[in-house]
Amino acid sequence: MISTIEIAALLISIAALFAYLNDRFVGLPTTIGVMVIALLVSVLAVVLNLFGLGDYHTDAKVLLERIDFNETLLEGMLSFLLFAGALHVNLNDLRRQTWVIASLATVGVCLSTFLVGTATYYLLGWCGLPLPYLYCLLFGALISPTDPIAVMATVKRLGVSKELETTIAGESLFNDGVGVVVFMVLLMLLQQPDNITAANVALIFAEEAVGGIVFGMVLGGLGFYLLNTIDNYKVEVLITLALVMGGYALAMALHTSGPIAVVVAGLLTGNVMRKHAMSDRTRESVDDFWELIDEILNVILFALIGLEMLIMPFDAQWAMAAVPMIALVVLVRVVSVGLPIQVIRLKRELAPHLVKILVWGGLRGGISVALALSLPAGPARDLILFLTYIVVVFSIIVQGLTLGPLIQRLTSPKQ
Repeated sequence: MISTIEIAALLISIAALFAYLNDRFVGLPTTIGVMVIALLVSVLAVVLNLFGLGDYHTDAKVLLERIDFNETLLEGMLSFLLFAGALHVNLNDLRRQTWVIASLATVGVCLSTFLVGTATYYLLGWCGLPLPYLYCLLFGALISPTDPIAVMATVKRLGVSKELETTIAGESLFNDGVGVVVFMVLLMLLQQPDNITAANVALIFAEEAVGGIVFGMVLGGLGFYLLNTIDNYKVEVLITLALVMGGYALAMALHTSGPIAVVVAGLLTGNVMRKHAMSDRTRESVDDFWELIDEILNVILFALIGLEMLIMPFDAQWAMAAVPMIALVVLVRVVSVGLPIQVIRLKRELAPHLVKILVWGGLRGGISVALALSLPAGPARDLILFLTYIVVVFSIIVQGLTLGPLIQRLTSPKQ
């Protein structure tokens, strides 16, 4: 029996090896390169197994099945990654984009959920893979939010304008919280249809979204008081770590949104505490610590996403449906982003090419896979999990690698 510490040690070792191979021989952005290498290793294991040249595929499956991806990400890595991402978002810049970010994270996610779900229902029926409408809506809910982990990793290296960076980062940081709430409501409707009323749905949204914001502000206030009363950079770094781990766990225990709470706490830490409660030494130490945490966990997560291919259910008919599904998700993103942005443009001027960049920059990632894995076991879950995985892999590799050139072409001065 492999222990938890042995699994963690193996994952870190694999991630470090893949990161080294990418840096030494491949040269892709670290997270994308690690995932590509992990996918290639997964394919190699399957091929060797098919030709009877080793049972690596089975051995890897046994190991990966010991790792609860849903719990590892949503209850483990996510809080650290969200906090690290929010830490460097300027609150003043965020306020200037409040309506854009709020509309994309609410109206955009809900509209996308409905459109993807409805289109998926008819597309799968046409492909001979009929799926109940509620399951299609669940797929729409889990695939609609852009993954802050995937998006932030890409945005950091692009050097885009501050307005564009804030909009992309702000949407990705907040829409996953809304997407998770929509997914939870739909999952409850699937599992407990008699207990779902309009009042219950409104209460869930209030507890999760509004409660998450309020609790995040409480965490930020507590952190500010603690950091403002001492000047010891080691203890202060430890306090920020406690805010993330303890705050996220407490938020989940209180049935409010841990992701939203951690994002709010990260914004307050990076703006208010950094300016008024930290010495220069503390600021430098906090930045270095969370940058390192962010890089390490990102590499591990993307390696894990690539290796998850080994335990993905597969069917040739599903693969035929996955290609139009990729196009469907991108096209719905055009509508769910374009409509709110065009309405806001009636009142104020926004950055040029914003819709194009937001559409192609809407990367999906580990959160979508984790939510798909949380569905009740059965044929419907297996199909949704496969489609989700294909969309995520396409999003990270194809969109992630071409987003930079697209932004450069759209924003460079015309010759």
